[in-house]
Amino acid sequence: MENNVSDIYSRIDLSKTNYRMSKSAVLLENPPVKQLQKIYNEYCKYKQFESVMPLFNEDLCAPRSDIIGYYSNKKLVAFSFYHNFNKNNVEAIQFAWNYKNPKLFLGIKSLRHECAYYKAKGVKYIYVGTPDEYKKQINGFEILGSQ
Repeated sequence: MENNVSDIYSRIDLSKTNYRMSKSAVLLENPPVKQLQKIYNEYCKYKQFESVMPLFNEDLCAPRSDIIGYYSNKKLVAFSFYHNFNKNNVEAIQFAWNYKNPKLFLGIKSLRHECAYYKAKGVKYIYVGTPDEYKKQINGFEILGSQ
């Protein structure tokens, strides 16, 4: 049986990473959901997604969720949405940014920051969904096999 790429899952082993945290990143304790929704909508339009899963305000503010915001010129321009399974494992649910300054390269820079952030918290793995090409650039990237 042949696997479809959407059936393949990947993670990052944080013990194999050595990235630094970004000075432009902040853990958003009280996420500004309207701003996050706006960034998400801009992101989906820019990417021309045919169909998207909505982001629900209740999820963005859930107790086991982390929202990491990224700033440029003191403005929130991107965010990552994470779910904490337990002290060793987190899942990257969504990343979005407004692409107003593509030279920021926030897709890969945010993931490197998040590796450093979660490693400092003692997390062992970040589950990153499908094995997109940009994710393969991250140290510790691995394809999950059957258990």
